[in-house]
Amino acid sequence: MNRDSIVIVGSGLAGYAVVRELRKLDGEMPITLISADFAGFYSKPMLSNALSTGKTPATFLNMDAVKMAEQHKITILPRTRVAAIESANNELQLENGEKLHYDQLVLALGADPIRLPLAGDGASNILSVNDVEDYRCFREALEGKKQVSILGAGLIGCEFANDLVAAGYEVHVVDISAEPLGRLLPTVGGVYMRERLEAIGVNFHLDVVTERVERDSNKLKLTLANGETIKSDVILSAVGLAPRTKLAAAAGIQINRGIMVNQLLQTQCANIYALGDCAEVEGKVLPFVMPISYAGRALAATLAGNSTPVHYPAMPVMVKTPACPAVVSPPDFTKKGDWQVDADQDGVKALFRDAEGSLLGFALLGAATKEKVALAAQLPPILD
Repeated sequence: MNRDSIVIVGSGLAGYAVVRELRKLDGEMPITLISADFAGFYSKPMLSNALSTGKTPATFLNMDAVKMAEQHKITILPRTRVAAIESANNELQLENGEKLHYDQLVLALGADPIRLPLAGDGASNILSVNDVEDYRCFREALEGKKQVSILGAGLIGCEFANDLVAAGYEVHVVDISAEPLGRLLPTVGGVYMRERLEAIGVNFHLDVVTERVERDSNKLKLTLANGETIKSDVILSAVGLAPRTKLAAAAGIQINRGIMVNQLLQTQCANIYALGDCAEVEGKVLPFVMPISYAGRALAATLAGNSTPVHYPAMPVMVKTPACPAVVSPPDFTKKGDWQVDADQDGVKALFRDAEGSLLGFALLGAATKEKVALAAQLPPILD
């Protein structure tokens, strides 16, 4: 009996989540996974605190492509890129000229680092870390160096800043927001985070735009809009990610912020699905680990023949900044509400409530993080 063939494009957490969950349900369904890189499995979220945890590029890999293929009984095509999706024929056009048939196609394409449009002859030397190969380049650039500047004081920027300072580097962080984690925390929480990171040596330059990056002898010089300059050995950009949508858009698949899918993670093409950082699920882009886990489980059930919409409960996000433990469950800011903040030297407890008093989100820092479980139980689901 012929079995539907599943083709998954992408070998990150999302792609392999579908593989693992599908194999729990069906041990024989033909699965081919296409990867633009080496297709090994590792934990990408751990890249931002790898220095303090003793991880090196060589020790990051949990399992290589050969072992993943053997363990899950799948075909893996590493170092392979898809040139086009031919949805009318259920085929993928590969860049090497070959064509690959699919019955069901899963797009787990991930996201690309956003690059700021900076002037100066040093702008091309700015690094970003989006995968283990990027991290290898970053670690090599750090060797024998001491000064690092980070563009972006969001979650990833703060995690890298904490990690680098703990490893003995001089760190400067630049951001247009007035305080760190400006999109996730109320002002009091941002101040608390900044003060705790400053206490271990992080230098913040906030409420200011970076205009230029120029080579200056063996250094890189940042020029800020207020005229301030910062000299560094290495500059790391952590200003955010943009979902990879070009492949889908070229195939006529609907795009907004990400690849648009319904709760079945299905595009407007009935047999093409998307999940992870590239996907926009009923208007929501959730670039975190827990949504990928829920989506992978639901999509696997659907692919195995049991149509299963994904449901997202409240999923608090832990910020990996040991100098300032933090847990955030961002509210839906399209809903009216206000922050109610209780702060002291030991921590910050910020609750976002609507006019009726219902809890819509929270931010907990320091000692207040111990209330995470109890507060998360009061939150409404993100997607019911």
